[in-house]
Amino acid sequence: MPNHVHALIRQEDGWPLSTVVKSWKSFTARKVNHRLGRSGALWAPDYFDRFMRDEGQTNAAMNYIEANPVKAGLCRTPADWRWSSAAGRTGGAADIESLADLEVRAPFTNER
Repeated sequence: MPNHVHALIRQEDGWPLSTVVKSWKSFTARKVNHRLGRSGALWAPDYFDRFMRDEGQTNAAMNYIEANPVKAGLCRTPADWRWSSAAGRTGGAADIESLADLEVRAPFTNER
């Protein structure tokens, strides 16, 4: 998404969510800013979390997250969004290289 991120994670013992989110935001902000030749804040200081109580809630959250770029008009199907887990979950090939290489230019510019 051009202006926000959805993530569905499993919290592990000994890793408070606030610590994980702070680390994630710090790491990605440095990479994005370096890649775009800029500096300064990238993420809003807050984050919003939801506790998944059962598999139904987890599946509903995953479906919402994967449908979000389609609803925003950024792609035709969830599997078309290159930064999504949808392709891998539906038997396609998720673009893991893009994730691993932090190809962040397109989400933060008008380029696609």
